[in-house]
Amino acid sequence: MKTDGSNAVQLLLFVGGISLVPALLFTVTGFTRILIVLSFIRTGLGTPTAPPNQVLVGIAFFLTLFVMSPTLKTIKHDAYDPLQKGSISQTVALKRAELPLRDFMWKQTRDKDVALFVKLSDTKNVKTRADVPTQVLIPAFIISELKTAFQIGFLIFLPFLIIDLVVSSTLMSMGMMMLPPVFISLPFKILLFILVDGWNLVTSSLVQSFHMS
Repeated sequence: MKTDGSNAVQLLLFVGGISLVPALLFTVTGFTRILIVLSFIRTGLGTPTAPPNQVLVGIAFFLTLFVMSPTLKTIKHDAYDPLQKGSISQTVALKRAELPLRDFMWKQTRDKDVALFVKLSDTKNVKTRADVPTQVLIPAFIISELKTAFQIGFLIFLPFLIIDLVVSSTLMSMGMMMLPPVFISLPFKILLFILVDGWNLVTSSLVQSFHMS
């Protein structure tokens, strides 16, 4: 009966954990940064439905798994495997799993954002990173991720904006004001993206932006 009760508790925790996966994916991983940057690419190209949302989410998800793989391996080794063997309790496993995630978030989070939320939360006696509660670190991490994503998105937009300006000025000088510039600039933007191997370049830059933090 004791074993059955333990299994029931683990099953309950597992079901509850699954319901929290989407929230954790957006808040404690690099998923948000990756998805926003991919959305900037689509908007910059001027193709609002290509690639579709499902494709962007799928790409962002598997890139997130790739970026987070060292952290996930550490969690599995330090928390999940000992818990399955029964050598540690669930509370200890959660604490061990929290440490690699905090380490990942710290590497991506600006000190300015951490200081902001420490001040807003009125947390006292914060002298080291260990003193910063996880509930304070997570929103600071999210804000830092948004800033980084928009910085990368701005750099992506620049070449597409230049093409739009050149095409628009050319059409104006030719007196073709009734012709929408997007019809002319779209093929050139797609051609530019293909010539520079855009997906390879953006993916490489995204992954390195995490590893270099």
